[in-house]
Amino acid sequence: MLKSPLVDLPTPASSVASAGLPSSHSVPQGLPLRNERVVQSVMVDRILAMLLLVPALPVMAIAWSLVRLTSRGPGIYYQSRSGLNGKPFKIFKLRTMTHNCEATTGAVWAKPNDSRVTWLGKILRKTHLDELPQLFNVLRGEMSLVGPRPERPEIVERLKLEIPNYAMRMDVYPGVTGLAQIYAEPDQTLDDVRHKLALDLRYIAQRSTWLDLRIIGCTALKMVGLNRTWTRRILFPTMHRQTRRIDGPMQFPGQPWATL
Repeated sequence: MLKSPLVDLPTPASSVASAGLPSSHSVPQGLPLRNERVVQSVMVDRILAMLLLVPALPVMAIAWSLVRLTSRGPGIYYQSRSGLNGKPFKIFKLRTMTHNCEATTGAVWAKPNDSRVTWLGKILRKTHLDELPQLFNVLRGEMSLVGPRPERPEIVERLKLEIPNYAMRMDVYPGVTGLAQIYAEPDQTLDDVRHKLALDLRYIAQRSTWLDLRIIGCTALKMVGLNRTWTRRILFPTMHRQTRRIDGPMQFPGQPWATL
C-alpha cells in the first residue's frame, strides 16, 4: 500500500481484480507496441503546438494576470516531471494552488475539494486551462500533445514499486492530454493509477494520428464546458458502448488495448 504523503486517501477495499477492471497485472510482457518504444514526431508536434499557441497566448496572458491578482506567488510555475524513458524535465503550468503549498508536506496528490486550490484554480483545473503553458514544453521537445500524463519523479519511483509495468507508460513522450485523462478522473488511490495505466498502455498499443485527433477534439470540447460523458460519447462511440461503471471506475471487456 502506498503511504502518505504520496497518497493520503485509502485504497478502496474492492480491488481492481475483484471488480474485473483492466489492470497492469493483466498486461502481458509482450504488449504489442507499435514500432517498439515509439517516439512521436517531434516536428509535427511542434508545428501543431505553434498553431495552437496563436489562440492560446491571449488566454494564457489573461489567466496569468488573474492568478497574480488573486493570490500571492507566480502566475506560471514549473515542476519536475518524468518524461520519455523516465528522463526528468521541467513542466510549465498556470498556478492553481496557494504558493509553496507543499513546502511542509512534500509531493502529494490533489484531493477532491482540496483546500490548497484557489477559487480561480478550481476554474482553471475544470477547464484544463492550467495546462496551456505545456505547449511550450512541446516546442522544447519534452512533451507531445497526446500521451500519458507525466508524473513527478519521486512519485514515479514509489509507483514503480507498487504497480508492475508502470514504467511502460514512459516508453513514449508524455502528453498535454491523453486517453486516460478523457476516460478517468484524477488519481486518488492506487486503483485509480492501475486503471489509468491500463488506458495508457491501450493508447500506446493503438496510437495513431486519428486517435490523437479524437483525443485532442475531446479535450477541446471539455475545455469549453461540454460534459465529459458527452465528449466521450461523441468522439469514442464504440468505446463508450463497450464501457460501464463499477463503483466509479470504468470497465473494459477483454484486453485493455482492444480496438477502439
